Amino acid sequence: MSARLPQRGLTLIEVMIASAVMVIMMALAWRTISNTSDTRRTFEKYEQRNHELRMAMGRVVADFEAAYLSRNEDQSQSHPRTMFVAKSKGRMPEIRFSTLGHRVLWADANESEQTVVEYLQRSNPDKPGATDWIRREQRRPSNEPPDDLPSDYDVLLTDVQEVKIEYWNWKNVEWQDTWDTTQSDGQKGQLPSRVRITVTVKDPGDHDMKLVTQARIMLQEPLNFVQ
Repeated sequence: MSARLPQRGLTLIEVMIASAVMVIMMALAWRTISNTSDTRRTFEKYEQRNHELRMAMGRVVADFEAAYLSRNEDQSQSHPRTMFVAKSKGRMPEIRFSTLGHRVLWADANESEQTVVEYLQRSNPDKPGATDWIRREQRRPSNEPPDDLPSDYDVLLTDVQEVKIEYWNWKNVEWQDTWDTTQSDGQKGQLPSRVRITVTVKDPGDHDMKLVTQARIMLQEPLNFVQ
């Protein structure tokens, strides 16, 4: 009769070591998954911010490139229907100008591409201390005071630190930060040939990010259909 071999198993120390190794591996795996998820969310935030910036700058450039003046109106009115007025003020300039940049969304709409655009600043209602850049569009040019007319408001950019817009005066061959076609001592009947837009915003990491672009105004001479 053969002798029975003693049964062999894991000792308590071996079980504890195996458990510790498993816990470490699970912790490393969880850390890797968590870091990957955090990186993905951060990347998505940067992508969303970049998309917002591209859309805003594209909209502003399109507005400026379609700016125009017209002599086919009563030039004696205190509020002309076509104008280009830009004043340097604080972190964001005050700008109001006529443009052919209105987007007609359907074929039978009772409206044209003519519009008056104004860029403003507004406190962000969801983030105290932050400032948004606003686009105000007055669809039907009028000789009435601008504040009395109905308008559409859109947020161009949120959490803007600074907006700087410069205008190329081809007569003086220099950039300037103001322009006024409504004053006889300004640039009456004259548009800048180029506009340089510099915007500084906060990125998702709370760092300053600066973008610079330019727009070339197509219609240099005021429209005049009077023979």
